[in-house]
Parts: sequence; structure tokens; C-alpha cells
Amino acid sequence: MKIRAIEAFQVGWAPEDKPEQRSAWVRIHCDDGSFGIGEASPMQGGLASLGIIERNLAPMLIGKDPLDHAVLLDTLLHSFAKLGPEGALTGALAALDIALWDLKGKFLGQPIYKLLGGAWRTSLPFYASIGGNGERSVDDVLRVVETRLKDQPAAVKIRFDNDRTKPDIDIPGDIAKARAVRKLVGEDFPLAFDANNGYSVGGAIRVGRALEELGYWWFEEPVQHYHVKAMGEVARKLDITVSAGEQTYSLSGLADLIAAGVRMVQPDIVKMGGSPG
Repeated sequence: MKIRAIEAFQVGWAPEDKPEQRSAWVRIHCDDGSFGIGEASPMQGGLASLGIIERNLAPMLIGKDPLDHAVLLDTLLHSFAKLGPEGALTGALAALDIALWDLKGKFLGQPIYKLLGGAWRTSLPFYASIGGNGERSVDDVLRVVETRLKDQPAAVKIRFDNDRTKPDIDIPGDIAKARAVRKLVGEDFPLAFDANNGYSVGGAIRVGRALEELGYWWFEEPVQHYHVKAMGEVARKLDITVSAGEQTYSLSGLADLIAAGVRMVQPDIVKMGGSPG
């Protein structure tokens, strides 16, 4: 079995979707007719990652054995490290990694969780992740949350998606929305708050203290993801669990976050690129 061709493409979810709103995918075709499908990081439609796959990575994989999974990914990472090694490159590698696992599972006739050592759980609760709340009024936030509660999620996370070039733009307003959501759902309902990297260290600590009083379960990405020491400082100074890692692209990056004091890491499988060191 050898890799014959690699197809990189987007999938739109609505007719009006712009290219940057679509999902990014790769399909690895083998000479025996089998294929594997993988998803790339969808940031800006994954166009940067798809371009790297088409121009740089795919030509090196043609004719290779897809079961040489780790060797192929490590070779690609180090051959094109100067294109990253994080961001669009690891998003591209992630798509290939997932597709190679898909191929391997089909070849061996096993689900991927079996190849990874088995499943500790066969079902998981879901939470509603509700974005765009930075620009909404308090009443609009409550209206959106109320609508999502009809799906009976196990928890709700409110995201703010504010302009990252303007940290601390409306801290009182953000706290007011967090307080209103807590009042809406009741004291015991699990809530989380995603700042989307929107605060300075001081601003994050101020918001975090309010979230602690309101009984929120975790405080996600309070400061810019690339300021690892700052993220750790916020995590150490707050009692609420601070989470980060969605914009981290390597195992060493996750280790740095943990060492800095972050107690909950949330790596994204479509960004990790096969978990390079």
C-alpha cells in the first residue's frame, strides 16, 4: 500500500459561507483504493494550511507507505520547520496525522480509540459554547443563552471574542454579563467564561475574582496565548481554574503552560500536528 495522491479541500456549511468560514480537509488516497480523511485547523478557513499541504507536504508523501506514520510526520515537520513550526504548518500536519490514523484504522479493521489503547469512556456530556458576547447587550446575551439551554447542555461557556488589539475594553460590562448569566441559570449550573485572550494581567485578575464569587468553573485564555508567563501568573493568583492551550501547537508548548502554573490545558487536535515535541 502506497500513497498515490493527496487532496486538500474546503467544506462549506451554509451557501453564504465565505472561504474563511469554511472547514479545511485533506484526503489521502492509496494505490489500493483505500483513503483516509483528516481535518486541518479551520482558522481563516484553513487556507494557509491547505496551501502548505498542496505545495510543500503532499509531494514528499507520494509513493510512501502510510503505515510509516510517525516517520512521515517527523520528516515533514523537520523539513519545513522554518514555515512554523507552529500555526499553519502544524495545522497542515494535523490534517495529515488524522488522515493517516483513519487509513490505519481502516487497514487494521479497528476504531482509532482501540489503536490508541482503548476508551476510558464511551459517552461524554456536552457543553454549549456561546460566542460573540462581547458586542451583545446583557439582554441579548441572556436571550442567546436561554435559547441554547433548550438543548439541555451539561454546562454553558460564554465567549467574548473581543478585539485582541484592545485589551480590557469593557471589564464592567463583561462582569455584568457573567453575573446576569449566573442569575439566569441558577447557583449550581456549571458555567465557564472564555475571554478569548482579551485582558491584560491586571484586567484578567479583576475579572477572575468576580468569576470566583459567581461560582464559574473555569476561566479560559484570559491573556494573550503567547504570553506564557503572564498566563501562568494569572493562574497562580486566582482560585478559579485557568485554562489555556487552544492556541498551543506542540507538546513542549503544553509543558511550558503547565510549568507556568496553568492547571487545565485544552489542546486542539486539528492544530497539534501529530503532537510534535
